[in-house]
Amino acid sequence: MGYVDEVFEMVVKKNPAEPEFHQAVKEVLESLRPIIDQNEARYRKEALLERLVEPDRQIKFRVPWVDDKGQVQVNTGYRVQFNNAIGPYKGGLRLHPSVNIGIIKFLGFEQIFKNSLTSLPIGGGKGGSDFDPKGKSDREIMAFCQSFMNELYKYIGADVDVPAGDIGTGAREIGYMFGQYKKIRGVYEGVLTGKGLSYGGSLARTEATGYGLLYLTDEMLRCNGHALAGKTVAVSGAGNVAIYACQKAQQLGAKVVTVSDSNGWIYDPEGIDVALLKEVKEVKRERLTSYAAARKSAEYHEGKGVWSVKCDVALPCATQNELTIDDAKALVANGVIAVAEGANMPTTLEATQYLLDNGVLFAPGKAANAGGVATSALEMSQNSERLSWSFEEVDQKLKQIMVNIFHNMDDAAKRYGAEGNYVVGANIAGFEKVADAMLAQGVC
Repeated sequence: MGYVDEVFEMVVKKNPAEPEFHQAVKEVLESLRPIIDQNEARYRKEALLERLVEPDRQIKFRVPWVDDKGQVQVNTGYRVQFNNAIGPYKGGLRLHPSVNIGIIKFLGFEQIFKNSLTSLPIGGGKGGSDFDPKGKSDREIMAFCQSFMNELYKYIGADVDVPAGDIGTGAREIGYMFGQYKKIRGVYEGVLTGKGLSYGGSLARTEATGYGLLYLTDEMLRCNGHALAGKTVAVSGAGNVAIYACQKAQQLGAKVVTVSDSNGWIYDPEGIDVALLKEVKEVKRERLTSYAAARKSAEYHEGKGVWSVKCDVALPCATQNELTIDDAKALVANGVIAVAEGANMPTTLEATQYLLDNGVLFAPGKAANAGGVATSALEMSQNSERLSWSFEEVDQKLKQIMVNIFHNMDDAAKRYGAEGNYVVGANIAGFEKVADAMLAQGVC
């Protein structure tokens, strides 16, 4: 049994009932085989992989809060600080009923390599809670966020661990958490990113993940003899990433024809109306049925089905494992040329392999959706300098970072005999920097 297989077997044995974490580790380690095989003796001696797959620490805590009826509710909070070899832990806080320790560990593990790919000095971490913000009043959201921070504050700091937003955690939630941290600690520091512009936030942060996704997708297409302009694009999701992916895709000349939420999906052959989508999702916080009701060209469908639509480019921007092997087959049959992940691990391993086997350009999430964390790191820089950059400055830096990420993963894939396989390229490019730092810092 090889080193990779031994470590993966150990992960499964030590972390039972955590399938998402197993999936993330398997996908990364399998694609790292070329570099691991070349350095196996040293990596074994230093137990590099064993240290890489074991978080520095896992924090789990109770979050009690009082709802509007006076009833005490109890949720579970998590923070996994995975690896800080190249900088402070950095990763979002996910608020969703599906959150458990396995999902947080999968996200935190992915974050190590995503953050490394940005070339910025940030390590990997992730956190969140099984709290569901949907249907809650602002007061209930505040009560939860303050209770959550009452415990989390002990483990974070501007030079230690800097959380950000994620699914269910937007500007409102970050604001309540930041206020509570400031009150408890009595210091004003950039301990969270995704803050409001009036108290240390960065311009372009809201747009960053969606915009970055399209900057990388555009570069990937260009370098493979295609152009984004004129292409038909299918997008899943209707949250922050999906909305701004739609916006930037259309700015770059593509037509986006789908979006989705947890209830159903929209097909709009005339192109998604981004202004209307923002009104429905960001202002009114309504379902996509409201979009369909307001736009004659839109068709609303219950359930899943986004990937059945004929498109040139597919951008899964909703949640993990949403694009299955059957979806991949449908996309290939309909002539898709590129898939780029806007969400974290939205494509199953089987679907990813099928797309690669059929010559589809595939950009994994750790590269394609790194724009959010890259801009979070730029927010950290602005906070440290007590400066605020213009939208154009941040956007230009973001674009350059995403273009560089593509070329770094492209170069890594070529160096290890896997040209065109950007899953391998992204993992190796992200791994090399972290591995070098871990080896240089000794056993710690």
